[in-house]
Amino acid sequence: MKSFSIAFALTLCASAALAEDALTILPPQATLHGEAASQRLLLQRQSGEEIGAQVREGITWSTSNPAVATVTNEGVVHPVANGNTDIVAKTPNGSVTAEVTVVGMNSSEAWGFRHAVLPVLSKAGCNSGACHGALAGKGGFRLSLRGYDPMSDYFNIAKQDRGRRIELADPGRSLLIAKPSGALPHKGGLRFETDSREYQILSEWIAAGASPPTKADTEVERIEVLPGRSIHTVGSKQDLVVIAHFSDGRAVDVSEWVIWSSSDEAVCSVDEHGTVTVIGPGEGAIVAWYSSKLAIARVTVPFEAVASAGDVVDTREPVNFIDEHVNRQLERLNLVASGPCSDASFIRRAYVDTIGLLPTSEEVRTFLADDSVDKREQLIDELLERPEFVDYWTYQWSDIFLMNGTLLRPKALEAYYGWLRGHVAQNTAWDDLVREVLTATGSSYENGATNFYALHQSPEDMTENASQAFMGLSIGCAKCHNHPLEKWTNDQYYAMANLFARVKAKGWGGEPRNGDGLRTLYVSESGDLVQPRTGNPQPPAPLDAEPLAIDDTSDRRSHLAAWLVSPENPYFSRSIANRVWAKFFGVGIVEKVDDMRVSNPASNDELLNAAAGYLVEQDFDLKSLMRAILSSNAYQRSSEPLAGNKNDKRFYSRYYPKRMTAEVLHDAIVRVTEVPTKFDKIVFPGNNRQDVDIYKNGTRAIQLHDSAVENYFLNTFGRNERRIVCECERSDEPSMVQVLHLSNGNTINDKLANKQSCVGDFVKLRSDGMSDGALLDEIYLNALARFPTERERTQLQDILPAAGADDERIVLEDILWAVLTSREFIFNH
Repeated sequence: MKSFSIAFALTLCASAALAEDALTILPPQATLHGEAASQRLLLQRQSGEEIGAQVREGITWSTSNPAVATVTNEGVVHPVANGNTDIVAKTPNGSVTAEVTVVGMNSSEAWGFRHAVLPVLSKAGCNSGACHGALAGKGGFRLSLRGYDPMSDYFNIAKQDRGRRIELADPGRSLLIAKPSGALPHKGGLRFETDSREYQILSEWIAAGASPPTKADTEVERIEVLPGRSIHTVGSKQDLVVIAHFSDGRAVDVSEWVIWSSSDEAVCSVDEHGTVTVIGPGEGAIVAWYSSKLAIARVTVPFEAVASAGDVVDTREPVNFIDEHVNRQLERLNLVASGPCSDASFIRRAYVDTIGLLPTSEEVRTFLADDSVDKREQLIDELLERPEFVDYWTYQWSDIFLMNGTLLRPKALEAYYGWLRGHVAQNTAWDDLVREVLTATGSSYENGATNFYALHQSPEDMTENASQAFMGLSIGCAKCHNHPLEKWTNDQYYAMANLFARVKAKGWGGEPRNGDGLRTLYVSESGDLVQPRTGNPQPPAPLDAEPLAIDDTSDRRSHLAAWLVSPENPYFSRSIANRVWAKFFGVGIVEKVDDMRVSNPASNDELLNAAAGYLVEQDFDLKSLMRAILSSNAYQRSSEPLAGNKNDKRFYSRYYPKRMTAEVLHDAIVRVTEVPTKFDKIVFPGNNRQDVDIYKNGTRAIQLHDSAVENYFLNTFGRNERRIVCECERSDEPSMVQVLHLSNGNTINDKLANKQSCVGDFVKLRSDGMSDGALLDEIYLNALARFPTERERTQLQDILPAAGADDERIVLEDILWAVLTSREFIFNH
């Protein structure tokens, strides 16, 4: 990472270059198919590979061959005759040329239902959830949501109710266009004018005989947004163009039928025409939806360069691939990086993030006194091999695997937890662990992995939970219709679910706590899940993969597992890399971590791809990625914001302080006070509570294998209830209840007042001659992993009574209470 002055100078040079360097037209080549085609061209500044702002004024557009194509003052090309021509954009700063080819002018092609009529209805909102795309359909007219089912839509438009919605002899009288154009009363209001492109397409389609969709129709294979990535300044505007690539090789400008949205309105917004307005610094993404396909355009807006005297910036050379990608993004965004954190900050941070515990005062003293240049690397290696690492990461992954005693019977839950903990202890590769759970069979007592299927007992539930847990994909919407925010179709959902259709078990059913909970999981050689829309089963297939033969008698889950954990499957490696990253940085590269859809892009896609690729290279050894993260400059930066990065919340220019999770915070309080919590009540179905003797005294919160264990502190601070596979089940949101509990609740106060607490030890040590300075050192090192400042030391020594004074214990309790309720203690930083 360059120093602030160098980075700032380079940014100014880059800005000047973007303003003065070459111009480019997007797209640089285009082919127009038929007389109805058109192509919008964009004139952009360009410096090297970076696309800059759009040139929107002072352009003279012309064509070298008007007999082939014409071009408007807005850069829209229209065909005239077959042939080739150059389109020239001339500005006072130079000119640039695009190549245009016109074909198909001698053949007439009527508007099609699938790629002309449905896009019009989608853009107008007619088949949205608020209108006729609702389950019942407004006014009895029901369309599939955003046109995901063309066949049924055609029937409902052209055939339902004796075809009353279209009038072939007089298209203008057709209800399909008379209502939305205002000719007849319409509760949805005016959707388009009679002289509009929408009216033209619908009326001409009806006049030509209202042809239906067919299986021979070309398909949209993908869509592309131009410019795909560009750099802007606050207040600028950018028009976007969307090219649809069809299965017959055509590339068509479909921008006018695209539905637009912005992933971050604080950075940029977009209107219905695809015009982006830049609002603030950062990196936003504009999402384009057309015909159930999505694509994004990234909009980069560098931060304003701000320097402050005394800022300590990170000038270290990159340690590994993480720093290379993080630093590159920081330079693009004009963000400076905070300097390295202190040794005291690092040891506390690394302990909490890696093993979920605070270091002891002795561990802190030893580390701070160590003069070895590689002591941080040594500490990282030690933490990754500590037995507490196994407890902590079993607890982390238990959220994904739903270790919950209200959903599983005690013995089954114990086997499930033991299976997971055993693999964490063995450092089993993540792909092997996932493969094992997906293909599990046998007794729920003897093979704990089978309990994954006891939690998810229908093919649909198995599909949705496996997708979210192991790929970060929420595909539940596709159960009823094509996913409106993702590319997954209704057919893909049922093809995936059919992979689980033959998973059976003996002993399923009944209340989770009734009976002994023994289930035997097996796979049948027959049976399929029916796709409700068609009445037939979909050929079983993983998402984006080839289907199995429907009469294949092998365990379909093996086919799924092979595809899922394959190094070629980006969803799998990116998902787990993002989850591990978020555990250490507090903010995922994709946020939230289990929302990995295309329309929720990563803050640094190159970094995420590199982390996922590194995991693949390391054979999915999660410890390898953890070591790389812990060793990186990015992780070891100070959490102190600088003037030049104080507004950064996603790009890792500094370490972001994060509140310790409920269980870790609880255990930190126990570690300092030396008073363990007795976990002896479990919540049963129906909110019934029962005393149990499962956990011995001294069990830490992160060692609990059951989220149904009752504890007010854990509930108050947002532990994951593990009822659904979603990170939203865990909360780090502050609340007044949390503040009141820390101040007046029984967790801290009762532990400090306990006769076995550290307070009693401190009283005895003072009576044995411990100095006040040494006492304060011990308190601060245990709780905050640092020595008190001179100001803190002076102020606290002034209020400490003499050893043996009547109020000695009360004052010591108050000092510890003040430390344990401070933000510095509650947050990892």
